[in-house]
Amino acid sequence: MPKENNPAQAIHDTAERFLGFDHLRPGQQEAITAVVTGHDTLAVMPTGSGKSAIYQVAGLILDGIVLVISPLIALQRDQVESLDEGSSINAAELNSTLTMAERKDVFRQLQEKKQFFLFLAPEQLANDETRATLSNYRPSLIVVDEAHCISEWGHDFRPDYLRLGALIDDLGHPTILALTATAAGPVREEIVLRLGMHQPNVFVRDFDRPNIHLAADIVRDDESKRTALIEFVIHHRGPGIIYTATRQETEDIARDLGRQGINAAAYHAGLNTDERDDVQDAFMEDDIAVIVATIAFGMGIDKSDIRYVCHYSISESLDSYYQEIGRAGRDGKPAAAWLLYDPDDFSLRRFQSGVGELKAEDARPVLATIREAKQGLAPDEIREALDLRDSELVRVIGRLEDIEAVEVAPSGEITAMHLDTPIDDAAQAAAEAQQRLQHYAASRLEMMRQYAEAPSCRREMLLNYFGDPYQGPCGNCDRCEQNAALPPTGTEHPFPLQSRIHHKIWGEGTVMHYEDDRIVVLFNDAGYRTLDLDLVKRESLLEPVT
Repeated sequence: MPKENNPAQAIHDTAERFLGFDHLRPGQQEAITAVVTGHDTLAVMPTGSGKSAIYQVAGLILDGIVLVISPLIALQRDQVESLDEGSSINAAELNSTLTMAERKDVFRQLQEKKQFFLFLAPEQLANDETRATLSNYRPSLIVVDEAHCISEWGHDFRPDYLRLGALIDDLGHPTILALTATAAGPVREEIVLRLGMHQPNVFVRDFDRPNIHLAADIVRDDESKRTALIEFVIHHRGPGIIYTATRQETEDIARDLGRQGINAAAYHAGLNTDERDDVQDAFMEDDIAVIVATIAFGMGIDKSDIRYVCHYSISESLDSYYQEIGRAGRDGKPAAAWLLYDPDDFSLRRFQSGVGELKAEDARPVLATIREAKQGLAPDEIREALDLRDSELVRVIGRLEDIEAVEVAPSGEITAMHLDTPIDDAAQAAAEAQQRLQHYAASRLEMMRQYAEAPSCRREMLLNYFGDPYQGPCGNCDRCEQNAALPPTGTEHPFPLQSRIHHKIWGEGTVMHYEDDRIVVLFNDAGYRTLDLDLVKRESLLEPVT
C-alpha cells in the first residue's frame, strides 16, 4: 500500500490510465492525497464534482478490497455498471436481491482478485456472516457514499447507519473516506463522530453553483399553486424534475402535465422496482421530459442536462433542498431551482420529517429488560418481549446508546452499561436526548421557511447556512434581479460569520447568517435560532467564545 511523501504522480497516472482523466477537479487531488497517505477523510463537494473519482483513484492506488457503503440498491447497481463500462476496475454489488449462488460468486471474486470494489448497504455490513467473510480479506479502504444519510436516516429509519463506526472497527478500522454533496456543520460533525474517524482531514469545496438560478414564490391555495407549476413547465425547456411531498401528488401532477401535452411520469416508493426502473431509464434516455417524484428519486442520478428542479412542496431542511437542486445544471449551463411555497405545507412536512416522540416511560421497560438479561440481547428478543414496533425499538435503543446507557455490538446484541445509574434517570435522559433531536429537526425546517421568505439574496443565505461566508448580491436569484435585496442598513454585525458565541440559556453556538436586523445562530443543542439584532446588542444576549 503506497504512502509516498508526494503521491501526486501516482494519482495523476492512475486517474489517466483507469478513468481517462488528464486532470482532476478542485478538491479531488487533495482528498485523494489524504486517503492514500492513510488519513480518514471527509469530502463535502457539490453534486457533479466528481466524488466517485476520489474513491476510485484512491482505492486503485491503495490496492486490495475497497468496500463502498451505498444507501440504495439502484445506486449500487449504477456505480458497478459505470465501472464495468468505463474501465477495467473489478466491481460487484452485494445486496438482498442476489441469490445464494450469486453471493457465493461475489465472495469467490473477492478471493481470486487482488483488487476489487464491493458495493453494499449498511445492513449488509451489519450481517455477522458477511462481515466475518469480509474481515478475512482485510479491506484497504472503506468508503461511505452519501454520508449525510447517517444523520438523515440513522436516528429513526436505518439504525445500522449509526452503527457503522463499530462495524468498521470490527474490520480493523481501515482508512475511511466519507463522501457527501450536502452537509452543514452539525451534519459533518455527526458523520465524523458516528464513523469513529481518527483526526480526519475534512475538505469542504465549492458549495456555490452559480449557474443555478434560485427563486421562490409564495402561493396561498392548491389551485393557484398547480396553475403556477403547469405554466412554469410549459414555458421552460426540460428535462426537469418536480419534487412533491406525497405519492398522490406525483400521480396527479404527472396526469395534469400530460393533458397539456407534456411527457411526464410519476416516480415514488409505491411503484414496484421494475416500474421505477422503467421510469428512471426513460427519463435518462430523454423519452420522458419531466419526472414528478417524491424524495425517493434522485440520489446518484448521473444526468448532466437537467434544466430545472421545481419543489412543489418544501424540503425538510436546506441540507435536503441543496442536495435536490444540485441535480440541475451539472453540465455547467444555466439551470433553475424554483420553490413553490405555501405556508400550509409546513404542517405536512413537519409530520413527515419530524423526529418521533420518546417519553421516559417508553425507554424505562426497554432498559430494564436489557439490564435483567445475563448476556447481550438481540433486538428481536427485546421486540418480542415488549411487543414493540421496529420504529419504536430503534428510537429507544438509539437514544439509550447516545447517553451510553447501552452498548450495541457489531453483531447487533445490546448490553447494559453504567448499571449504577438509576433506570428512571437514564430513561429521562433518553427522552431529553430525543427532545433535542426534535428541536434540531424543527429548527432546520424553520431555516427552510426563512429561505422561502428571504427578503434578500437567496444564494447568500443558502451558502451561509453551509458555512460559506458569501455576501450578495449574487445577480442570479429572484431577489437580486427584482432589486428586492434589502439595501445596506448600516447595522453593525457584532460577530463574524462562523464565529463561536455563547447564550446564557442555549449555550454555545455558531453565527451562521445576518438578515438585515436579525442574526441566525446554530446552537449546539437548541438548533437554529433567529434573534433580533437590536435586542442582542441591547441586552448583551450573546458573548464571544474565546
